[in-house]
Amino acid sequence: MPRPMEVVFCGLGLLALTPVLLLVALLLKLTSPGPILFRQIRVGQRGRRFELLKFRSMVDRAESAGPLVTATGDARITTFGRFLRRTKLDELPQLWNVVRGDMALVGPRPEVPRYVARYPQLFALALIQRPGITDVCTLQLRREEEILGRVRDPERYYVETLLPRKLAAAIREGWRRSPGRDLWVLVATTVPGLARLAPRADFRPLAAPSPLLAARRPSVGADASAAGALVEDLDLPADRAASGFGIGVNAGA
Repeated sequence: MPRPMEVVFCGLGLLALTPVLLLVALLLKLTSPGPILFRQIRVGQRGRRFELLKFRSMVDRAESAGPLVTATGDARITTFGRFLRRTKLDELPQLWNVVRGDMALVGPRPEVPRYVARYPQLFALALIQRPGITDVCTLQLRREEEILGRVRDPERYYVETLLPRKLAAAIREGWRRSPGRDLWVLVATTVPGLARLAPRADFRPLAAPSPLLAARRPSVGADASAAGALVEDLDLPADRAASGFGIGVNAGA
């Protein structure tokens, strides 16, 4: 979607949703102590850092009491926070991130610097585009917390198995994007019943070593050999946790 159109759309959306935003803010203050908004530094287009906004769905200072990822049953999620997460209302403040230019409506989800540092070359490719509120990966992984809830170590599984596959899918999706495809992703996001009809993400790991990575980042030098390890097929036993969610290790092979 053209940038001016995104700004107008999100600005009008924020105005139209003002009653909802105020109601959510009031209920947050009434149901749990702490700030209304959750703020976290994420990495955006071409490595630029920005402050991502969400309605707080966890206890105050939750990051200091557990991992950066959340799984089904995480005790840090408040009762009202579960409702916000289930309905995706916690994501609404990110419309302001779009207005500010930090994000787009459609694009790969932004990650925290610590995770970006694990896969610098993959993120360099994925974040040629602006990160977004939704994309085909987000649609296909609407039950990501349930996936993480099935494994013994959710953060390790996310970082070592799920994140590389999400990055591979985001890179491929960047090559396939079009205004019509983005519009369909937005429609499928706002009408959950249509999510199954949206374009499918290709979660297959990128081939290693990847000539594409070397071509895009010729200055990495000694890091080139590490790139192969970053994009190899991480066929961990925990991958079985993803069965039934469309991201099995043999999907699309």
